[in-house]
Amino acid sequence: MSTLLYIEDSPANLMLVEDLVSRRPDIRLLCAQDGNSGVERARSALPDVILMDIGLPGISGFQVLKILAEDPATTRIPVLAISANALPGDISKGLEAGFFRYLTKPFKVDEFMDSLDAALNFSRTDGSRGKDNIEA
Repeated sequence: MSTLLYIEDSPANLMLVEDLVSRRPDIRLLCAQDGNSGVERARSALPDVILMDIGLPGISGFQVLKILAEDPATTRIPVLAISANALPGDISKGLEAGFFRYLTKPFKVDEFMDSLDAALNFSRTDGSRGKDNIEA
């Protein structure tokens, strides 16, 4: 069984992802509602993949990504970004920062599931952060 940590402050977005992941009995979903608790949860649970909203309260998704990347325990966990910022420059900035994939809201279910599968496969092969980035 794989573990997905979703760091998200919007109850509606959380419910949507919970519904999508419930279709996947091979994935256990953990949640955190802000960046700081997301970092703590990532360090304690060591999930296979992290899905994270960039616009979090407190510290941003970019700051969380930096903290996770600098921690030897979490540096290899692929992080999928989710953001309403969909301009090409926003996507490029996210990928350059080290997000595995950058999904834009509202996201398409097929693209979300494909990105999740790619991140899970990447996690299983223990590759290096940022490899095989594509725009979603």
